[in-house]
Amino acid sequence: MDFAFDPEQEELRRTVRAFLDDTSPEPETRRLMETEAGYEPALWRRMGSELGLQGLAVPEEYGGAGCGPVETGLVLEEMGRALLCAPYFASAVLATTALVRSADEDARKRLLPGLAAGELVGTLALTEDSARWDPEGVALTARRHGDRWLLSGHKTFVLDGATADFVLTVARTPEGIAVFLVDGDAPGLTRTPLPTLDPTRRQARLEYRDVPAEPLRTAGDGWALVSEVLDRAAAALAAEQVGVAARALDMAVEYAKVRRQFGRPIGSFQAVKHLLADVLMEVESARAAAYFALLAADTEDPDLPAVASLAKAFCSDACLTAASQNIQVHGGIGFTWEHPAHLYLKRAKTSQLLLGDPAYHRELLARRIGV
Repeated sequence: MDFAFDPEQEELRRTVRAFLDDTSPEPETRRLMETEAGYEPALWRRMGSELGLQGLAVPEEYGGAGCGPVETGLVLEEMGRALLCAPYFASAVLATTALVRSADEDARKRLLPGLAAGELVGTLALTEDSARWDPEGVALTARRHGDRWLLSGHKTFVLDGATADFVLTVARTPEGIAVFLVDGDAPGLTRTPLPTLDPTRRQARLEYRDVPAEPLRTAGDGWALVSEVLDRAAAALAAEQVGVAARALDMAVEYAKVRRQFGRPIGSFQAVKHLLADVLMEVESARAAAYFALLAADTEDPDLPAVASLAKAFCSDACLTAASQNIQVHGGIGFTWEHPAHLYLKRAKTSQLLLGDPAYHRELLARRIGV
């Protein structure tokens, strides 16, 4: 595999970083953390109309750019650096991937243009109170009622579930697992925002009481589609974690250069040097793992499931290490609410659990490679 990015991909990275530096500085992040929606709808539309970020992975025939996982991963890496408050992962990764990889042409025609333009926000609802990311964790039921389907049960930890225009809901039918399209304002659906450790990424609990739903057509078993989406999402999340970790390391290095103790910068002390060198090794190794997973997804590599689990496990640990050590380097000020270090630690911790923690993915990796 060629790990070098072409000039267009590098320009995409530079453009997104400049855009986020201008529109998503720390004060804006803190402001959006306190809002009801958790993001700025006007900025979300700008991201779609001016930069086309939401449509990167959407095929051109549906109004997107027709790019792939690599470009999406580069964008997510920059969004991780900026701790962007926006439903990008839920909508442009989870919901968009599910629709693109499904066999439902009608749903693609209806929803993908709106997602690509930033006019719609979608999400995927999978986990329940067990917090499991496997088919055994799906207890929400779907039953036929005349010529339509009704869903009953609940979902929790749903990314941007309280504000999404539609929810792709994973449910259990008499025939097995299936994915259903549910309107955000559907009768019988109650959406409750959850208090979360990371205020920059919203989650919600969804209660379904005979909620009307439309089954999403899939090429085979519904869980096969969900599994495919989760593997690609794991690669994308690994790239975001690299961005979080890299920014945390940069913050620590910058502070070590200017903070003086005993008449010299603390970065000149051997203990601090070794700490930062270890974090650098973690970050660069995580970057290699994330890029490898993105390339595997882009080339439809049959080893993607194993590679995605490897990347998610390693990048989760590296991200949390970088964010934690950033606070240690900053000392007392790093523990205060006024300093942004805690925001990166919170994102690192919640991302570590999202899509399954490192222990889950190591076990999954072992099964996938036949160990």
